[in-house]
Amino acid sequence: MKNIKAKKRYGQHFLTDANLSKKITDLLDLNLTKNIIEVGPGMGALTYHLLEKNINLKVVEIDNEAVTYLLKRYPNIEKSIIHENFLNLDLQNYGVKKFSIIGNFPYNISSQILFKAYDNKEKVIQLVGMFQKEVADRICATKGRKKGILSILLQTFYDIEYCYTIHEDMFRPQPKVKSGVVKMKRNNRTLLECNESIYKMIVKTGYNQRRKTLKNALKSVSLKKNKKINNLLKLRAEELNVEDFITLALHATT
Repeated sequence: MKNIKAKKRYGQHFLTDANLSKKITDLLDLNLTKNIIEVGPGMGALTYHLLEKNINLKVVEIDNEAVTYLLKRYPNIEKSIIHENFLNLDLQNYGVKKFSIIGNFPYNISSQILFKAYDNKEKVIQLVGMFQKEVADRICATKGRKKGILSILLQTFYDIEYCYTIHEDMFRPQPKVKSGVVKMKRNNRTLLECNESIYKMIVKTGYNQRRKTLKNALKSVSLKKNKKINNLLKLRAEELNVEDFITLALHATT
C-alpha cells in the first residue's frame, strides 16, 4: 500500500521500526485493563502489534487519509476507529470504567493529551506514550528546573517511568529532536487530603512565577502560617515535591 503523507498540522512523524513498535506496545500492563485507546495511529505501526493482543481496542485518528489507510490495511477494525480529535472526546462518558491510553503522540498536542489524562485520572489508569524528549524528561523530573506544573500534577496520581530514548532516524519524516517513551501508572492515591482546585491553583501560581520564592509568588493566596509553611515559602516552586504542595493547599484559607 502507498504510504500516507505526514502532515505538519497534525504533528505527524511515523514510527518505522517494527521491533521498537512492539517493545512500546509490550509496555502495557494488560492486568490493569484490557480496554485500550490508541491516539493518533497514523499508519498503524503500534496498531499492528496491539491487534495481536487480547484487548478491547479503540483507535482515535483525526486525519482522513490515515483513517482510509487504516481501514484498507486492517479492515477488521472498522468498528473500532473513532474519526475524531482526541482532545474533543468526552472521556467521562466513554463506555468503559477504566482504560489505558497509548500512542506515538503528536508533539504539538502532547502536553494537552497529558492534561486530559490528568483530568480523567479516575478512568485513565495507565498511559504509555512517545513524546518529544524534552516533554518526556519534564514528565519524569522529580527535581531541578525540568520539573514543572505537569510534572507535579501527574506525579500526584501516577507512578511515572522513563523507558527509552528514541533517535530521530526511527521516524518518517525525521523530527529535529529525539523522542522519549514514558509509562504512567495510577498510584494508590484516590483522593487528595486537600481541596484539589486549590492544590492545582497553588501549583500553577507557584510555577508561573518560578523565579520567585513562594512567599512572593503566592502573595494572592491566604495561608495559615506555621513554622513548616514559613519554611516552604522561603523556597521556589521547583524545590517542592508533591507532599509539600499538598501541605500548602491544606493551609490555604478559602
